[in-house]
Amino acid sequence: MLEHYIGVDLHQAFFQACAVDQTGARLWEDRFPRNAEGIAAFVARCATSSAVAVEASTPTWHFADAIVAHVGELRIVDSVKTRLKAGYAAKTDRLDARRLADALRRDSVVGIYHPPVAIRELRELCRGRHTLVQMRTRILQRLRAVLLRQGIVEARRLVRHDAVLETLVLSPRAAASVASLRRTLAAVRREIEAVDREVQTVAAADPIARQLQHIPGIGAVLALLIRAEVGDIRRFPTAGHLASYAGLVPRVDASAGRYRYGRITRRGSPWLRWALVEAAIHGPRRQDPTGRWARRLALRKGALKARVACARSLCTDVMAAWRASA
Repeated sequence: MLEHYIGVDLHQAFFQACAVDQTGARLWEDRFPRNAEGIAAFVARCATSSAVAVEASTPTWHFADAIVAHVGELRIVDSVKTRLKAGYAAKTDRLDARRLADALRRDSVVGIYHPPVAIRELRELCRGRHTLVQMRTRILQRLRAVLLRQGIVEARRLVRHDAVLETLVLSPRAAASVASLRRTLAAVRREIEAVDREVQTVAAADPIARQLQHIPGIGAVLALLIRAEVGDIRRFPTAGHLASYAGLVPRVDASAGRYRYGRITRRGSPWLRWALVEAAIHGPRRQDPTGRWARRLALRKGALKARVACARSLCTDVMAAWRASA
């Protein structure tokens, strides 16, 4: 049985902790440095009958891995759905830790999925590749902008042809910018190629990623990204729950029996949403009932809305393929 409830307000260099008992009375509160010594001192203050709550942030996973074996229960808190600061005029680290501990005691915190280390490593690989691709796109856009300022109207086509770029007559400053951008672009492309080889190897060895590639529009890169972002498909009872996690469901405003549906929520994993929308590009091209439905929808609603709808319907295919691999 849990006896102590501890709220942790985690920051980059330190964390503030507060412990309360079952009645809400404060037992202790302290501030610790966020290093090995500080975490060890915090663990020494905890007990195996303690429940700890910490808001999800960038340093949360390292902190959670360090303490999870030493406490009775660990909750990673969704700070958006758990509105600890609503209605309060004051906000300090100490007050945040107190409110988090009290919310944990009352079981009013909303926890999120705590992925194992293997899934987090997959996410690091896939998200790192996505960042490199975004860098490549930004460099190409910058290169195209430099050429357009030099009066080269076919800049969009020329930026991908190194041999042509070398023959262009540019001002000294523009030529230096183009040379710098081309060197950076070449380096980023090499990194993407190296990561792509690793992605292909990992996806080939993962049975779930292999099964996901049977879905039209999903290759090794998207399959591994979906695999990493979902983690455990058992978290989602239905395809609608998976679509909600990807932020692909519409906002709903219901009152007095009237329903109004707005834009998609965009809540959840942006990487999963991007992967599903990217795969949905192939929806209208499919020669099956899904493809015919997507083409009719594109005529009525437009190509972009049809793509989002296809991405939402892909969640059903993802769940079916995932379960087939089990």
